[in-house]
Amino acid sequence: SAEFSKMFTSVEVESFAQVSGDHNPVHLNEEYAASTRFKHRICHGHLVASLFSAILGTELPGEGSIYLGQSIKYLKPVYLNDTITAKVTVIEKDEEKNRVKLETTAVNQNGDLVITGIAEIMPPRN
Repeated sequence: SAEFSKMFTSVEVESFAQVSGDHNPVHLNEEYAASTRFKHRICHGHLVASLFSAILGTELPGEGSIYLGQSIKYLKPVYLNDTITAKVTVIEKDEEKNRVKLETTAVNQNGDLVITGIAEIMPPRN
């Protein structure tokens, strides 16, 4: 398994909105967000889930890995200035097909599970 932690600020959220085109006001407008069940701005779910890609492409399995698929369940909101620790854990290897399945989880600074899922990777051949 491998982990990576990051704090998400308004800078990351606003940059992700520009890159992705997702300008949902719950992510960008505090006044609007205050009128929602979240009460404050929240991070884009895919922005937070991108931490899994950081781990998979640089550490486990590492450089040259090809991301084949990802199931994701968003369990709790991630608010601005939350620190998220993403973790990937190998749960299955198929050497014949050159595939690896990994459990993906993300927790906030309070230990609350915010995202779960399963990733499928094609690791580089040695």
